Amino acid sequence: MTPQLFNTLSTQVEPLIPADGKTLTLYACGPTVYDYGHIGNFRTFVHVDLLRRFLEQQGIAVKHVMNITDVDDKIIRNAAAQGVSIAEYTPRYERAFLEDLRALGCLDPVLMPHATENIPEMVALIQTLEKRGLAYRTEDGSWYFRIQGDPEYGKLSKKDLSGNTAGARVDVDEYEKDSASDFAMWKAAKPGEHAWDTVLGHGRPGWHIECSAMAMKFLGETLDLHAGGEDLMFPHHENEIAQSESATGKLFARHWMHVRFLLVEGRKMSKSEGNFFTLRDLLLRGYRASAIRFLLLSVPYRHQLNFTFDGLAESASAVERLRTFRQRVQHGPWPAGENADLLTQSNQAAHAFTAALSNDLNTAEARAAIFDLVRHANTAADHGQLLQGNVQPILNALTRFDQVFNVLEDRDTAIARGALAWAEQEGKLTEAATELQASLELSDADIESLVAQRSDAKKSRNFARADAIRNDLAAKGILLEDSKDGVRWKRK
Repeated sequence: MTPQLFNTLSTQVEPLIPADGKTLTLYACGPTVYDYGHIGNFRTFVHVDLLRRFLEQQGIAVKHVMNITDVDDKIIRNAAAQGVSIAEYTPRYERAFLEDLRALGCLDPVLMPHATENIPEMVALIQTLEKRGLAYRTEDGSWYFRIQGDPEYGKLSKKDLSGNTAGARVDVDEYEKDSASDFAMWKAAKPGEHAWDTVLGHGRPGWHIECSAMAMKFLGETLDLHAGGEDLMFPHHENEIAQSESATGKLFARHWMHVRFLLVEGRKMSKSEGNFFTLRDLLLRGYRASAIRFLLLSVPYRHQLNFTFDGLAESASAVERLRTFRQRVQHGPWPAGENADLLTQSNQAAHAFTAALSNDLNTAEARAAIFDLVRHANTAADHGQLLQGNVQPILNALTRFDQVFNVLEDRDTAIARGALAWAEQEGKLTEAATELQASLELSDADIESLVAQRSDAKKSRNFARADAIRNDLAAKGILLEDSKDGVRWKRK
């Protein structure tokens, strides 16, 4: 099936096909490393990751470039407040972002260029725009883009900019206006600011020029797909288009993908509301990154997600249900033969899963297809109708699902340990965090070994030893369930 994706530019669901027929070029706006990423940020990143995983599963190679914005207004302001340079300030938050991204099961982009390492390309792009009459220098030494020189400005966000005042300027990186102004591409340095000496003068780049320059440097003048959160559509992405297309005379991106905001318990997330959560905040409450990822992916990307703690608990239960089901199918034992109806259901589930994701990444329907199979297979197993010939087709469907959703294994050990160390140092260890700390000391292999030791103890009628192992695992957040199919375990 050819993947179909809504294109913000055309407002149509369109085939997502590489222009060269081989490799899809994807630029996704990355983090501005001035603080820890919050769950709203990560909703965008996990949906981009899911798209990439699905495309690669469909045989489409993806060249995924994600920038690291390591110089902008917020970084300069925060670094100055701490009395350090931006080169000292940003690495901590970049490391934290990448730890969070990997804990959430996201693939590393193919390339992660830094803004501060690509200043010459930004300068060259501004010079090109100057030659075309679209960049001008102000008395203070800053350079601006003249948006009235671009008759198509506003085509992505569909904003009516007819009332724009000619020559009005805005020099901050982020702004919220229905009517844009000429925007800064190069900012003359203020006293004490980090700056570069270039032919444009002593200064530093604006946020918008950074992405234009890096996207075209690493992916060419026309991208197959540009992705980001809906908050970036205007002005950031609109400004990227204006700069890039005015410089090259070519379409900047054939396809645009924007992921909707999330709410938290029905309200906009903000620190003032007390509902602002980083991934680390949630891990310290005892939640696993797999459950967080599953919840962030539960609602299709073009729909708003209401992030609730009830929903997070349900996602954790859903992940455990899938893991328990996989263990049950893997370990059997099952009678010889093949249930033809269950085989058909396995094939239908795999087909429905692919069809759902091919239809504008409908993650809700894709999840439903797999859980339908789980329900049918569990019912068959309960009635002795799951046979050996059904095991591999079921596991194949489950593997296909997890190649994209990537929730059947947890990979948050390193970040959780780092968060726990911070919480312990600050005296903020909760009971859930303490339990998480104990559980992290055990790998899956360790748990399997202890479960086997418990089974051996029970066989030899050493019930005291068997109970001790069970109790020790429970104290570390590992729950055991004895069933007719064997022993299953899960982390809380």
